[in-house]
Amino acid sequence: MRERRPGPSVRLRVTEVTTGDQGPAREREDRVITEEPLEIRLQWPGAPARRVWVTMRTPGNDFDLAAGWVLHEGLAPRVDRVAYCTDTTLRPEQEFNVVTVSLDAEPPELPHQHAAQSAGSSACGVCGTDSVTSALAGEVRRWEGELPGDDVVRGLPDLMRAHQRVFDRTGGAHAAALATAAGELLVVREDVGRHNAVDKVSGARLLAGLPPAEACLVVSARAGFELVQKAVAVGTGSLVAVGAPTSLAVDLARRSGLVLYGFTRPGRAVRYS
Repeated sequence: MRERRPGPSVRLRVTEVTTGDQGPAREREDRVITEEPLEIRLQWPGAPARRVWVTMRTPGNDFDLAAGWVLHEGLAPRVDRVAYCTDTTLRPEQEFNVVTVSLDAEPPELPHQHAAQSAGSSACGVCGTDSVTSALAGEVRRWEGELPGDDVVRGLPDLMRAHQRVFDRTGGAHAAALATAAGELLVVREDVGRHNAVDKVSGARLLAGLPPAEACLVVSARAGFELVQKAVAVGTGSLVAVGAPTSLAVDLARRSGLVLYGFTRPGRAVRYS
């Protein structure tokens, strides 16, 4: 057994090399963000647990991540239970890197990449959505509530930034937050993977018995297709990104009715849909 679960950051001794009048290279302590694999297994009544995905993530809020991933992938609208796997064949270093999501009913047929037990990196998040057309297949949930005004939108990244503790320590974490139209932050999560951070946000709401959709999803990264797809999957009203969008992200946002902002900061935001 491990003495404790892995934390979100690791202490290291590093050598800092500077120029000019800063003096010679010096050794000091630093922190880097933790990146470890998380294997997600799925089970339902009458079926043994099976691996459906492996992603590189920052330890912490693992149950949120797994539940949110299942939701965003359309495998189930809710989960019965999430727990660390107790498989006796797991090595000690694997004990907190495998979670099992229990469903109360058999899910729809698993897409090929899940049935094949594929793996993903902390930068990969599409997870089987091959195009905008397939992302829009089936019922698309549209937000019918109030949307944030321009002043609220421009202030959301700074509000989220105040809660980015892992980033403060390491400089290596993405963040995602769910916010109301008035700018109230409901949940904030961090991870080395931007798509993992979004999974953690939706999963936290799902496990708390609350709606995963709200007026606004805020992300510290660029607005890539996979982040827009996750927002569309749950019916969120708008996506506010600190970085730039991609062409495919804009296309999906416009066709799904999601309001998409990029390059968001206190004095500026660009609306793309």
